[in-house]
Amino acid sequence: MTNNAVVLAGGQGKRMKTNAPKVLLKVVGEPMLEWVLSACENAGIGDICVVKGFEGEQIDGYISARQSKAEITAVMQQERLGTGHAVMQAADFLRSHSEGNTLVLCGDAPFIDEETIRNALELHIKNGSAVTVVTSKLRDPFGYGRIIRTENGISGIVEHKDCTPEQLAINEVNSGCYWFRTADLLDVLFDIKPNNAQGEYYLTDCIELLIAGGKRADAFVSENPDVALGANDRRGLLMLNDIARRNIIEKHLDDGIEFTCTDGVSIGRSVKIGAGTVIHSGVVLRGNTVIGENCDIGENCLIENTSVGNGVRLNSVQAYDSVIEDDVKIGPFVQLRPDSHIKKGAKIGDFVEIKNSTIGEYTSVSHLTYIGDSDVGANVNFGCGVVTVNYNGDKKFRTVIGDNAFIGCNTNLVAPVKVGNGAYTAAGSTITSDVPDNALAIERGSAVIKEGYAEKKLRSRTEKFLRLHGDNK
Repeated sequence: MTNNAVVLAGGQGKRMKTNAPKVLLKVVGEPMLEWVLSACENAGIGDICVVKGFEGEQIDGYISARQSKAEITAVMQQERLGTGHAVMQAADFLRSHSEGNTLVLCGDAPFIDEETIRNALELHIKNGSAVTVVTSKLRDPFGYGRIIRTENGISGIVEHKDCTPEQLAINEVNSGCYWFRTADLLDVLFDIKPNNAQGEYYLTDCIELLIAGGKRADAFVSENPDVALGANDRRGLLMLNDIARRNIIEKHLDDGIEFTCTDGVSIGRSVKIGAGTVIHSGVVLRGNTVIGENCDIGENCLIENTSVGNGVRLNSVQAYDSVIEDDVKIGPFVQLRPDSHIKKGAKIGDFVEIKNSTIGEYTSVSHLTYIGDSDVGANVNFGCGVVTVNYNGDKKFRTVIGDNAFIGCNTNLVAPVKVGNGAYTAAGSTITSDVPDNALAIERGSAVIKEGYAEKKLRSRTEKFLRLHGDNK
């Protein structure tokens, strides 16, 4: 017996006012579809069918680009005629899995979790149900379909607008997520009719048909209070982001992470933070970022897919796809572009950009410097305004700097070039050839002084000003 999933992802989301499929809009940096797919994969579901619709090629591109644990296929819903119609498009997929159970869920309800999926399936199998509805209990159930329970499961779902006063008092609502015994779903799927004002095929009608046919229908109450939440407009999407952001921060608080202020703080689901670390306002941590212990991540840092060691101090730093080792101090106003590696104890000062380079242990790059495509040794000192000139307009070349070197202010190192161990470069030099170990390199042009040049230029500028503005100085 195999368990599989059908994810409904065909919505356009017109009120979002976007050219992207609704399910690709992001919650804390990840598409809503990713939240749903990863929950299914983490729950052990190995085969997933995504029902796409509006701008379906974007969904194809996303699926092909992600690293999937499951086998994921996509089918097209040409017309959006309701949830039941969407599942009909996956009929061939369902038939190929007819011996198992199928999870049907919405691609724009991102807070479904693996524990809910697993526990609902366990109840579904235990009770021998044809369908098990995942439900949630809400303080304010306005707008949601109410679950009508019986002694032996449920007798149906009543939409909010059709509820009696007694039914409106029910706070257990339909999340839009269901476990079906696949064969039972196929038996009734094509019997549902669009007998409603919208002329759509509702998946919930399958539940009524199963019950009418003497099959058992049940409901599993998720402990996750947000499992039913989705978004129909930008306000709703903002709400989802706020909820996700809050939940992630609360998890890190429970793990002992200190937040001085949560204003502007956004942390991705996959981010790991070590004990004793302090997070300040405006910090954004994305992707597979790992922050070590006892770090201080200062205001307005943006760290993406980067490994940060222990005891690191960052202040207004942007780092992408890089490695920062222990006891490094960086900032303010520093950018680490992809494939930068900052080794233990290094210091990177203000207005520095590093790209595809290794900075050795205890090296100091104090300020106003660009280091690209370079291999820098240990205990090197960079003066102000140093540039590694790595690109000639056609190809990029590397610069190599040995241990204990001293690079003077406003030095240009024109790659490919090597500065030896303990070597010095004089301030203002443009180094175009290798510098031996322990040598001093001075490479400056001869000064040319033209007497009277400035006076002539000033006279020309003054005459031009008078022509334009007369005597109104």
